[in-house]
Amino acid sequence: MLTGDMLRRSAERFAGKPALIWQDEAMSYRELDMAANRCANALLSRAPGPGVKVGIICRNRPEYAVAFFGAARSGHVLVNVSVLLADDELRFVLDKADVELLLVEATFAEKVQALRAKLPKLREVVVIGGEAPGFDAMLDGQPQTPPAVNLHEDMPFCMTYTGGTTGRPKGVLASHRNRAITAHTVAMEEALDERDIVGIVTPMFHVAALNIMFQPAILVGATCTLMTAWDVAEFAAMARRTQLTAAFMVPTQIAMMISDDGFDPANFASFTKLSFAGAPMPDWVQQEVLARLPGLRMTQIYGQSEVGVLTSLRYWYLPEKLGSVGRQAYNVDIALVDRQGNPVARGEVGEIVSRGENVMLEYYDEPEQTAEFFRGGWAWTGDLARMDEDGFIYLIDRSKDMMISGGENIYPKEIENALYELSEVAECAVFGIPDDKWGEVPAAYIQLHPGAALTEERVIAHCTQRLARFKRPRLVRFVDDFPKTAMGKIQKNILRAEHWKDKEKKI
Repeated sequence: MLTGDMLRRSAERFAGKPALIWQDEAMSYRELDMAANRCANALLSRAPGPGVKVGIICRNRPEYAVAFFGAARSGHVLVNVSVLLADDELRFVLDKADVELLLVEATFAEKVQALRAKLPKLREVVVIGGEAPGFDAMLDGQPQTPPAVNLHEDMPFCMTYTGGTTGRPKGVLASHRNRAITAHTVAMEEALDERDIVGIVTPMFHVAALNIMFQPAILVGATCTLMTAWDVAEFAAMARRTQLTAAFMVPTQIAMMISDDGFDPANFASFTKLSFAGAPMPDWVQQEVLARLPGLRMTQIYGQSEVGVLTSLRYWYLPEKLGSVGRQAYNVDIALVDRQGNPVARGEVGEIVSRGENVMLEYYDEPEQTAEFFRGGWAWTGDLARMDEDGFIYLIDRSKDMMISGGENIYPKEIENALYELSEVAECAVFGIPDDKWGEVPAAYIQLHPGAALTEERVIAHCTQRLARFKRPRLVRFVDDFPKTAMGKIQKNILRAEHWKDKEKKI
């Protein structure tokens, strides 16, 4: 299925219905459909030919939706760029992705202009939301009919960049078919339909908002309400004002929502569908959600930019399967294998692999890393897990995060789970640091709940009681905050860097 057809069909079914709500503005499906056509024709007039890379640096606002479907209908590849990148990271991504035309929100335009001299491939910059003629002017006068472009489902359609939790970000190049499979998977697993008012509250430059919430919502004809910047009070007000029914959120956002001093369940009276992923959800957060919003049904999903959604844990499997990320999702194939690619038995640790039309085309301009990702007909996620007798997946850790200490395998997530048993712990990160005797040993960085107190001695004593002695942290550090990706994942590579400087371990 072509991405542009998702919008076209919903526009045919729900022409006058709001497709988007942003602040006090609403855009109907008919209006979004025509704007996407004008955008597609405008892009082709500026950058003819299929496959041209069009970058976008923008927060959640209607122009992002117009550009998303406009690029999809033009045959261009939309490169979704994080607004959080530092100057060097931004230059790297725009150059690596071969971006020729860049759509940039006015807030970030000056930053881009400062880099123009270092971006010889970038031919044109169009500003979104500025005072000077920009994106709106680009669309003015363009035909409202679809451009005459021959497209097929396997053509490259979009590119997003991985979060950089292990090193330099990589461009995940996906086809129309890849993202259509994920959109249908989410619509089924999260039970979305045209009655829903869907909150887009995570950044649209990431697949979680763009392809794992926005695209499925448009597919089924729901209304999307866009939040430009995350704010707990504004989210509560938006939920009440729009009668929000569904949203994808990262665990940090959920914890902030449920712990807010001004929390009022009346603001979320219509909120019945919550999906989450991106980082581990502490049990205390789930328990608070269930206690404070008993009508809210939580669906945990697990996936990656490269493969879309792989598993789903629906609310009716709780609390029996608490701790699992669910079973193989609708429309995908997964397996757990050993290092040689052989299936492992139920209960044994293996790496999660996937194959099928949900899997990306390649890491753009990274042939070696692409070859490493695709092996034996499967896409290797790098995530280690166990599968129980009922087919439910329990994540163990990232294969790259696993430590080998004195010849013994240590999985940081196992230690993190033990740390979360301490009520004072709000968030934590465990990783390996160098040790002359054992090769590497665990270090634990811990952020406490406000007003809580905890000592290093108590942390180590607790871990020694709960885990084998060699798994106990040898370094405990209390921190005020963690470096994170846009999706709330703690960037352990940054934490590790100071310990492994001038050492041999690759981070």
